[in-house]
Amino acid sequence: MLQLAGRRLGREPAVAGDPLHQHRWLAMLRRVLHDDSLPLRARVAAALVLLYAQPVSRIVRLTIDDVTDDETTVTVQLGDPPSPLPEPVADLMRAYIQSRQHLPYTSSRSSQWLFPCRQPGQPMNPISLQVHLREIGVPPQRGRTSTDSCCGRTPTPVPAPVSAPVP
Repeated sequence: MLQLAGRRLGREPAVAGDPLHQHRWLAMLRRVLHDDSLPLRARVAAALVLLYAQPVSRIVRLTIDDVTDDETTVTVQLGDPPSPLPEPVADLMRAYIQSRQHLPYTSSRSSQWLFPCRQPGQPMNPISLQVHLREIGVPPQRGRTSTDSCCGRTPTPVPAPVSAPVP
């Protein structure tokens, strides 16, 4: 950015309402799908933000009963009808639901919330989930305004360059 006598010229840094550009959105989605070093909970939440434009406050209110797996298709009740998850995201969701049995807090393991908190019977705080998303490089508000997110519609299959494993 160029500064002249107290004036700045050039593009201001991205703000929360700016949409993500396609290459940035694809890079984030690819990382969420394939980077096993990232926490699984954050990866699943990020996929829902990026693909379905769901606000974090809605994601933390999902329950285990909102996810259906008939061994062929995994759906999430984001509206009516339920939204099918594309295959790489479905695999993440299956792995996440399995991993909940190993959560460190007994109250979290038995919780009906898809994203439970440490408090018995309570969902994760939306602000806490926003922090987790930012830590893995997914800005929750900008992810929702992506020029490529599906805005709640059933997504087309995840593009091959994104769903293919990283060599």
